[in-house]
Amino acid sequence: MTDETPGDAIDINEILARIPHRYPFLLVDRAEEYVSGQSLVGIKAVSINEGFFQGHFPEYPVMPGVLIVEALAQTGAVLMSKTLDVDPRGKTILFASLDNCRFRHPVRPGDLLRLNVRVARARGGLFKFEGRAMVGDKVAAEAEFAAMLVETPQ
Repeated sequence: MTDETPGDAIDINEILARIPHRYPFLLVDRAEEYVSGQSLVGIKAVSINEGFFQGHFPEYPVMPGVLIVEALAQTGAVLMSKTLDVDPRGKTILFASLDNCRFRHPVRPGDLLRLNVRVARARGGLFKFEGRAMVGDKVAAEAEFAAMLVETPQ
């Protein structure tokens, strides 16, 4: 496989091994179309059982925009972790910046959220990404964001 051929799917076990997020804050169920150092598509199956729907909003449940952006960032962290082959013991990938964020379409219970993340620039332990969250053929949100690799205090 070359770096330009999308790789195999990334299952939940690998996601759990690559990023520290856990219930109720893990917002990526699986990923696919991995291209090392270039791109990844995260998948989030949005369920009415998500805790945030109790208050956002009970009569018209909508996934909070900040959580859609967090799901994009987590997808970026998985891409970064796999590309750099990060050992999670002693290292953590942290959100560093968010720019040009736009919300275009509501995400509702039953939606399958596709989190398309592409590396715009990378230098050492700092990656800049472009992300687009899709529901079917509709853009739910888009943003530019960055993440950095830091030492985790022991």
